Amino acid sequence: MARAGRKGRGGGRAGAAERRGAAVIEQMPWRLPKNLDKPTEPLNEEGVQAIHEGAMRILEEIGIEILNTEALEIFREAGATINGTNVRVGRDWLMEMVGKAPGRWTMTPRNPDHELVMGDGHILFGNVSSPPSYWTLETGRKMTGTREMCKDFIKLSQYFNCIHFCGGYPVEPQDIHASIRHLDVLYDKLTLTDKVVHTYSLGKERVEDAMEMVRIAGGLTDEEFEAKPRMYTNINSTSPLKHDEPMLDGWMRLARRNQGLVVTPFTLAGAMAPVTMSGAVAQSLAEGLIAVALAQYIRPGAACAIGTFTSNVDMKSGAPAFGTPEYIRATQMTGQLARFYDLPMRSSGVCAANVPDGQAIWETSNSLWAAVQSGTNMVYHAAGWLEGGLIASPEKFIMDCEILQQIQRYMEPEIFATTPDDIALEAIAEVGGQGHFFGLQHTQDRYETAFYQPFLSDWRNFEAWDAAGAVWTAERAHHLYKEIVASFEAPHMEDSIREELEAFVARRKEEGGAPTDY
Repeated sequence: MARAGRKGRGGGRAGAAERRGAAVIEQMPWRLPKNLDKPTEPLNEEGVQAIHEGAMRILEEIGIEILNTEALEIFREAGATINGTNVRVGRDWLMEMVGKAPGRWTMTPRNPDHELVMGDGHILFGNVSSPPSYWTLETGRKMTGTREMCKDFIKLSQYFNCIHFCGGYPVEPQDIHASIRHLDVLYDKLTLTDKVVHTYSLGKERVEDAMEMVRIAGGLTDEEFEAKPRMYTNINSTSPLKHDEPMLDGWMRLARRNQGLVVTPFTLAGAMAPVTMSGAVAQSLAEGLIAVALAQYIRPGAACAIGTFTSNVDMKSGAPAFGTPEYIRATQMTGQLARFYDLPMRSSGVCAANVPDGQAIWETSNSLWAAVQSGTNMVYHAAGWLEGGLIASPEKFIMDCEILQQIQRYMEPEIFATTPDDIALEAIAEVGGQGHFFGLQHTQDRYETAFYQPFLSDWRNFEAWDAAGAVWTAERAHHLYKEIVASFEAPHMEDSIREELEAFVARRKEEGGAPTDY
């Protein structure tokens, strides 16, 4: 076995209440990392105004196709110019609506200790979401997603303290009929995790079922559920310049019940958006801001965030590319505009690699550090994503959590503290120009927690690593994944609540679940 039991510290230890299940690894404790760095801002003030002006002119002069009849009528009531399904809105109204959105809001799951803060400098990480396929080192081949695979990812999402929310289907369980898939997966999420969960906005039934199941799992009345966000959805525009019927339907339903709303246009420069990154960002913002305005018109103060998924295509093949220099800059630029609009921002941890190899890690690292540099507040797909979102991999999940812990450690103020004790003049004087700092009391008092210690990286020299079996990173990750899943213990849930959830799922299955023609 590949060193799966190796202990590691990461600036503190997680207690039993923070980490259910056996201590396969010693990980950093649950916390909401706060990004204290100044964001990277490639745009000057004129650049910000130019992209803002571009987004406003798209909304005023070109318009967005709104394919939801109810939303069209709401825009008509608000005074928009409507031609068929094309909606054009004035910038004054748009900015008035966006101004009603809070710059900071919270989401409180069934375990209030796992409450999340959106905005206010926090950066939150979530699991891979929505791939139809699965890859693991055990088989070495691409496989169709199943419920058991999906449950394994949910368990990993609960186990790792650096994963703050459980988004989407970590892998699409295609052994469950699409009409009832949402019921089984959300039941698994609500019983295997006590973190914030997500619903897909794919028709009335899925959204209404999800809100009721989250309400039941939290032991809440309808009034308590609606008093503050308990869950969220993420919708994507259909770029270029469209919003479809089912996603806007869910968006409006969640807005009316005061739940979290994230809109993320999927704009690939050169294909679904202009080949220039500023043009792609301007289009993305126009597509996102009109959804925020709709939510605010329905319920002023609705909890909204704007997302970016602006990257580029490979102009040789047309395939999406991720973690590129252009992706990094687009994320940073969108961060500047999100602050201009005072909206929390979502970005992603993504790659185009097909297996958890070097390409997977450098592209994912680029996208994750772009999230840090941009001032992102919510990072989707932060662990487990491969093949441009078509594959979920447990080994990649483990490898990504090592990166996430390092980012979290990087953000801890103690690393750059400057007290007299940190400057350590007495220790420097004691050593002088001779000897070393290993034996100093100053070092002995701090050595256990002074530096980040990995749970996956192997820092031995080649000879020691080779003598121990020459185990490569993905294989070490595979063994850790197996141990974590095998020893997993679900968070506590009252029997009466579990029974009520089970009864709800059974009843909705008898009623046929949700339509599959969305």
